[in-house]
Amino acid sequence: MNYELWGLLASSFIASTLLPGGSEVALAWLVNQGNIPLFLLLLTAIAGNTLGGGLTFLIGWLIAKYYPAKLFNNKHQQRAQTWLVKHGPLVLLLSWMPLIGDPLCLIAGWLRLNPIYSLLYILLGKALRYIFIASLFV
Repeated sequence: MNYELWGLLASSFIASTLLPGGSEVALAWLVNQGNIPLFLLLLTAIAGNTLGGGLTFLIGWLIAKYYPAKLFNNKHQQRAQTWLVKHGPLVLLLSWMPLIGDPLCLIAGWLRLNPIYSLLYILLGKALRYIFIASLFV
């Protein structure tokens, strides 16, 4: 297996959790190199990022199990919670956004939004972002 793909998978996974990181530079560099087919790079980055978002969603789900009381007291977190309750999993199309995407996944899990729809919207949002980034470097 190609080490660059494993690196991209790890980078995109970590970037989609609450840990700091960014995978856009890795994807751009690999696209620019041209050694690996574009569809394989996109598939790898999207898979890693979606798995990371899914893990963050699951962490929120587990937190709700043990801490079902009001968890979010920051005004920005409360606004995100209100927004998620009002619009549902559709908001997770924005899970790709820096600084707000990961907390949205966590709060969506904590609110126990439909996991199937949530993961589909996480996947779609992240896929669109990576396709856009890759298109800049093709």
